[in-house]
Amino acid sequence: MASITIDDVTKRFGDGDESVVAVDDVSLDIEDGEFVVFVGPSGSGKSTLMRIVAGLETQSEGDVEIGDAIVNQLGPRARDIAMVFQNYALYPNMTVEENMSFGLKMSTDMSADAIEQTVTSTAEMMDIGELLDNTPGELSGGQQQRVALGRAIVRDPNVFLMDEPLSNLDAKLRAEMRTEINRLQNDLDVTTLYVTHDQTEAMTMGDRLVVLNYGELQQVGTPLECFYRPANQFVAGFLGSPSMNFFEGHVEGGTLRADGFDFDLTERMQSSVEGRSNLVLGARPEDITLHDEPTSGHEFEAVVDVVEPMGSISYVYLRAAQQDDDKTFIVETDGQRLISEGAEVYVEIPDEDVHLFDAATGETIHQRRLDADAEIALEEGVQTASSSAK
Repeated sequence: MASITIDDVTKRFGDGDESVVAVDDVSLDIEDGEFVVFVGPSGSGKSTLMRIVAGLETQSEGDVEIGDAIVNQLGPRARDIAMVFQNYALYPNMTVEENMSFGLKMSTDMSADAIEQTVTSTAEMMDIGELLDNTPGELSGGQQQRVALGRAIVRDPNVFLMDEPLSNLDAKLRAEMRTEINRLQNDLDVTTLYVTHDQTEAMTMGDRLVVLNYGELQQVGTPLECFYRPANQFVAGFLGSPSMNFFEGHVEGGTLRADGFDFDLTERMQSSVEGRSNLVLGARPEDITLHDEPTSGHEFEAVVDVVEPMGSISYVYLRAAQQDDDKTFIVETDGQRLISEGAEVYVEIPDEDVHLFDAATGETIHQRRLDADAEIALEEGVQTASSSAK
């Protein structure tokens, strides 16, 4: 096992004015045994950064350190890593046993008996012991993924690198494999870097998240820290499904005037605003409440555009009754509550649950409140993340 240090790493493709910056001056410390998820949309640089750690790409600037050694000049084999890819990369003409043992035969001096014992015990751990004589074409997608994971595990590497390994599986199997990979990583306690664009995978799997966008590091922290304490509007909107609602507005006195409604700023919010005039208010769908009649005088009227029943919950898309365009926002409601398209309702956005962002920079200037226990737990996680991030 080994720690990983990424120090001021930049990766450019192309030369001169035509060059594209895929990774932009990223620094990160990853602890020995930690499970870290690189997450971001397509083109954010997450796979490129992993390939740099693996030695499959050479950084334009900066250093990569695995354990106590800078590995810039070392090839992938010399870095003692094991990768699991999106496409599994299994040899179709080999059996499961041959696929899992191939790397050991090519890169170690283990005896045939030792290799067989290692492969057999790993296959049993992966619940594919009865499939050792099958070829990949005889396996389901989930079984092939287990073989690919098992092939990485038998090498007993210092670092696991996983590049969107579950994206080819159906939703049910992805959920099962998420749990399986978490269990394996806990049991093996091997430093693991995991790349995904799926924020659900990121939130449920990682000890810490590394959120990237356009090659730039947006935030490093525990999943809950990134969710409840987003560093900026991008992180707030990327994490969470459905994503956070954003309402642009300008401040007049103690009021944020948005398109279609006014929102009274609390004293705590006003102290955070510090003279800014153009803001973005953020509120998650699950925090907004719908009323059939006005109750407190702080609601605004809206019209139901679309209702998406999801079983125990429903997603309701609405338009503020007084707004000038057709932009909608989303509210999560109880699935048993009957709401008709075209209905007029009253929307309450609780003061304590909103975020405020600078409209020009996207920087978070006001965070929502949490209850005392959640605040303590989150602060403990923040300290752990802060001590690890550069």
